Amino acid sequence: MSRVYNFSAGPSCLPEEVLKACADEMMDCNGTGQSVMEMSHRSKAYEPIIENTEKLVRELMNVPENYKVLFLQGGASTQFAMIPLNLALKNKKAAYINTGVWSKKAIAEAKKLGVTVDVLASSEDKGFNYIPKVEKISGDYDYVHITFNNTIMGTHYEYIPETGDIPLVADISSCILSEPLDVSKFGLLYAGAQKNLAPAGVTLVIIREDLITETPLAGTPTMLTYKTHSDNGSMFNTPPCYTIYVMGKVLQWIKDNGGAEGMKKRNYEKAEYLYNYLDNSDFYHATAQKGSRSIMNVPFLTKYSTGATDEASVAKEKEINDKFVKEATAAGLVNLKGHRLVGGMRASIYNAMSLDGVKALVKFMQDFAEKN
Repeated sequence: MSRVYNFSAGPSCLPEEVLKACADEMMDCNGTGQSVMEMSHRSKAYEPIIENTEKLVRELMNVPENYKVLFLQGGASTQFAMIPLNLALKNKKAAYINTGVWSKKAIAEAKKLGVTVDVLASSEDKGFNYIPKVEKISGDYDYVHITFNNTIMGTHYEYIPETGDIPLVADISSCILSEPLDVSKFGLLYAGAQKNLAPAGVTLVIIREDLITETPLAGTPTMLTYKTHSDNGSMFNTPPCYTIYVMGKVLQWIKDNGGAEGMKKRNYEKAEYLYNYLDNSDFYHATAQKGSRSIMNVPFLTKYSTGATDEASVAKEKEINDKFVKEATAAGLVNLKGHRLVGGMRASIYNAMSLDGVKALVKFMQDFAEKN
């Protein structure tokens, strides 16, 4: 079977060059006669692999020297707890901007740990289809948290809030290295790998050194303390060795394709092609408002998605959506079903998705619209 165009929100497509390189080295990596999956994480064979991956993170993201790069486990969802456990220490108070499902989960986790949470703004009034404007933030907060790209809702920050001396924390799971980002404006950045970096299993955390404390909230488990991992070079326990290895391959692919600037050019070209079609279509429309649109995740609806709740309208909408997804899959365009909270379809066009893939999707959409 030939390769399909995979529009999954995550785990997502990886560069074919990376997959082929990993396949070539599956039985023998770097002349060691073993797979990375079999290597001891403390061996001479594995040491250069993790060191190179960290070096590439620092180079491609221009990470300042006073920041630590950590390779953790538990996904971004574990960070929802680690952040308040390690950062909400002085006033036990934090500010969040609520832009959708993942923001709400992060807020709930902080509250569960006894942190006073101020929700400074929310886009829930319009189904989270835009990013609220909160450009300057002050107060007695231990940190401010934002979700930089919202996978489900297809929204993205086109600005970085100014927080002064308050550490700014951002979940960048679904947009990391899709374009340049000034790390120095943040106290902590975190990302699950399964969107733009690698298969699921490793979580990248970039944290300013002064935020790594020896005394997190009382009762914090050893594994949920940033200092534990910082002091041990991300090897307090066995890290996700193979996923870190694949991340290194993906980062090298990004470097070979122009780095963060190269990814920005590639991604804006894809996103503009798809949004231009949606904005000029009588059959489809994008759900996210202009000025807040993600270049990674593009949810869209058909003309049958009217918002009507009568039985006939709901049935027709479901019928057309199911038909779209089924026929797209048959055409080699997979994982386009929209999230239940938005409905319709969603095309995730991460770094590894080619412009050819987006053009193939638009061509299918044109043909489907003509027939329906």
